[in-house]
Amino acid sequence: MIWRHLVLFSFLICHLAIAHFISSTQPLCHHHERSALLSFKESLVINQAASSYPSAYPKVASWKLDEKDRDCCSWDGVKCNEDTGHVVELDLASSCLYGSINSTSSLFQLVHLQRLSLFDNNFNFSEIPSEILNFSRLAHLNLSRSYFSGQIPAELLELANLEVLDLSYCDFDNFFLKLQKPGLATLAENLTNLKALDLINVHISSTVPHTLANLSSLRFLSLSGCRLQDLSHNQLTGPIPFGISNLTQLTDLVLYRNQLTGPIPYWLMNLKKVSTLALGSNQLSGRIPVEISNLTQLQYLQLSSNQLEGSVPSSIFELRNLQMLDLSFNNLSGTVDLNMFLLSFKGLDALILSSNKISVLTGTTSSTNMQKFKIIGLRSCNLSEFPSFLHNQDQLISLDLSSNKIAGKIPEWLFSAGTNSLDYLNLSYNLLMDFEHNLRVLPLNKLGALDFRFNKLKGPLPIPISVFTSSYLVSNNQLTGEIPPSICSLNGLYALDLSYNNLSGMLRGCLGNSSVQLSVLKLQGNKFHGFIPETFSKGTNLRMIDFSSNLLQGRVPKSLANCIKLKFLDLGDNQITDFFPSWLGTLPELEVLILKYNNFHGVIEEPKACFEFVKLRIIDLSHNRFAGNLPSKHFECWNAMKDVNAHNLTYLQDSLLGAVRYPAFTYYGFSDYSLTLSNKGTELEYEKLSNLITAIILSNNSFVGEIPTSITNLKGLRTLNLSNNNLQGHIPPTLGNLIVLESLDLSHNKLSGQIPQQLGELSTLEVFDVSDNLLIGPIPRGKQFDTFEKGSFDGNPGLCGQPLSKKCDNTATSPPEEDPRSESLFAFGWKTVLIGYASGTVLGVVLGHIFSTRKYEWLAKTFRLQPKSNGRRRTVGRHRQLM
Repeated sequence: MIWRHLVLFSFLICHLAIAHFISSTQPLCHHHERSALLSFKESLVINQAASSYPSAYPKVASWKLDEKDRDCCSWDGVKCNEDTGHVVELDLASSCLYGSINSTSSLFQLVHLQRLSLFDNNFNFSEIPSEILNFSRLAHLNLSRSYFSGQIPAELLELANLEVLDLSYCDFDNFFLKLQKPGLATLAENLTNLKALDLINVHISSTVPHTLANLSSLRFLSLSGCRLQDLSHNQLTGPIPFGISNLTQLTDLVLYRNQLTGPIPYWLMNLKKVSTLALGSNQLSGRIPVEISNLTQLQYLQLSSNQLEGSVPSSIFELRNLQMLDLSFNNLSGTVDLNMFLLSFKGLDALILSSNKISVLTGTTSSTNMQKFKIIGLRSCNLSEFPSFLHNQDQLISLDLSSNKIAGKIPEWLFSAGTNSLDYLNLSYNLLMDFEHNLRVLPLNKLGALDFRFNKLKGPLPIPISVFTSSYLVSNNQLTGEIPPSICSLNGLYALDLSYNNLSGMLRGCLGNSSVQLSVLKLQGNKFHGFIPETFSKGTNLRMIDFSSNLLQGRVPKSLANCIKLKFLDLGDNQITDFFPSWLGTLPELEVLILKYNNFHGVIEEPKACFEFVKLRIIDLSHNRFAGNLPSKHFECWNAMKDVNAHNLTYLQDSLLGAVRYPAFTYYGFSDYSLTLSNKGTELEYEKLSNLITAIILSNNSFVGEIPTSITNLKGLRTLNLSNNNLQGHIPPTLGNLIVLESLDLSHNKLSGQIPQQLGELSTLEVFDVSDNLLIGPIPRGKQFDTFEKGSFDGNPGLCGQPLSKKCDNTATSPPEEDPRSESLFAFGWKTVLIGYASGTVLGVVLGHIFSTRKYEWLAKTFRLQPKSNGRRRTVGRHRQLM
């Protein structure tokens, strides 16, 4: 018995010893790797704004050096090899990390890493260090959306074990990373084990190399926004390269938003495993290949924003697995029977045929078993009625029926097509007149964006019940009544456009503080009266305010000083009585200030220090009662008008919040700032403001004294109108320094002396008027002065020379030689545009243009110049379709 107990005891001792040995040999993380992780943590700061994903949280916050947490293998985001204890995976995706990573970073001491993800952080535009070569075992590398910049180092392209490489960044307005020297060819030669390659918006600017065929294991390829081109003939365009045909394992091919040209190649139809094909936003031409039906696995087909033509091939209906079809913004023609899409596909979620030359036949479909769509895009499809199949839709996220010929009332059943799902509804540019059953509350619980612009809607404002509404656009209708108090409950608004209706009453005080996100507030062209509320609170996001062409009174509210992000303020054409609100000069971003056609009065006081209105480039104070001298000190401070080298064309606009997100599809919108300037008795309407437009318009006031020479330092000035004042003295010869000046109006003053010969050197001058002054002597000859008509000089008995009939005593000087570089830059565009379908970017954007001209008649036609009426106010309503 004793022997049995001894045996049992010995067995227990051995078991405990073995267990202790096993536990003592279980590897903890290595000390130097733990130190490296902690040093990496200390080199960065935690900032919630550094990550954009809602699920983001600071993983490194749990990394601590204490007895309980000494084992770094148990830290959040860290994974070690079970046998060696070395750190082999580091996942810090969406970890709210901010700071720079340089060559001395302790991160590069983790030489056993096989997987590294720094996705969705902000590394402050630091370059990827060449020390990344230390990660020679790396198979998965994800640096996307992490604000790295500069050339991708050659050392990264030597990581031969890489299977997944993601360096993408979804900002199509900026390039952060470059892959140029070495380039894509080197990558394809070295990283032959790649299975997934995502270089969205990496600046490549080269041909797609034939060596891409080396990546025979590649399953996912995305080169969107990389500006891939064929530089052989400097045409910055090129066909889809044949080398891709060898990537037979490819399941996802994304070449969206490049400069690819030519037809869709036939060999592309041999990639039988492809499930996603995105070729949108290129310059592809020709027809959609009939052989498209060979791609039997295709689920997402995106060919939008190209130059494709011909009819939609019937073979497309053989793609039974199709979930998304986007053919929008092409030149496709013919008739399309909507029933074919309804009956051929059982899993089609998104159908986007917008903006072609096709006519869609809606037919009648009574089946209750048809598929449930999430996205329908039938913009500009010659529809004359609401498609009947929408009766059975209750899962819609996005519905766009804009720019059609749908007339009559909006049916009540339409709002059941997504009561609890519809995020984006666009019925703009139709002939709609009212709501069935006088519906005034829109029962759409999740509506994010509503666009009813340019219809004939009557009655009170229709207000959505959704608290998620970010864009509410109902301009250019015939809506009446007051702004209902329920609009104050839309506390997520980003853009509110009620302009050009017949709305009346007083402005709601909540408009200045109900939504901290509100960026665009457009109420112009109505009949609002009373005071502008003093309710603009601190922290507001407002960038554009347009209250023009109403009946508003009182003073400019001082609370506008809280709108420190404000770029555009138009209070013109009202009945405001006030002194010049010089305190607006403290707004650091203000670029446009319009106070014309009001009762502003008094002297414009000089600034105490030269830090006011530093970004101002358009100011219109015309048709008021300002007196005293011109504000010469202000002219010295307006630095934004001194830049003569603004060659890169940009527009004053705000991007709106993304409303719809869907695989291979994102909706975005833009709000562009429009403006009408008074010049030479006409209205110059800029539907889109470019950075090239700079203007000072002080006409029709009571300014006295001389034209200050300080104004001639504003070398970027393009429009100067000082007409209809009481200015005296000579025209400063230094106005000839304004080398990009396009319009100069000094008429109806008391200016004396001669017209300076230096003005004759202004090769960009298109509009010139000095009529009704006291000028004498010869009119300059040559260049633009030979194009000005007699009316530009009338009312000056002492002037002589062409184009007047009075001849000068002395022979006029010969005209100076024409400057071949002379040109006039005018830019205009479109009003608030909220429409577009794209794979992660914006579609449906109407680009602005730059025009060159020397004819005033052409100028008037191009800018829709209209004679100014004799009355006090001008007509503001207009109904123009923007296509």
